[in-house]
Amino acid sequence: MKTGIANKKLETIIEKVEKEGVLYKGIIEDLKELREQALKEQDPLVVKVLRLSYEFLQERESFDVQAQYEEDEEGNEYPLEIEDQENLLYLLNLLKSADHKINREEIKDYRTSLKQELY
Repeated sequence: MKTGIANKKLETIIEKVEKEGVLYKGIIEDLKELREQALKEQDPLVVKVLRLSYEFLQERESFDVQAQYEEDEEGNEYPLEIEDQENLLYLLNLLKSADHKINREEIKDYRTSLKQELY
């Protein structure tokens, strides 16, 4: 996120998830508001992943998205077992520096996983 308003909103969401979990009252509305900020920043990847995230939360009432993988010595990938809260917090923290090359790749992984699980 690039603007101070967006970063402040993102920090507020992170604090609420840390305290109350992934389904705190108002999370869907907060993510929609953050998405509006991403629209103003003209970042289509962030806009998409935020929309998919709140749709996933609405539909599944959890955030058990398989978007993080571990690789062994032979190059095989295995999904990491991560709690919903930690998973969402990880994604939200990636969004803080969404322009960073490695973060963008991981955000794309979340986008792909969310799309596959929703549609």
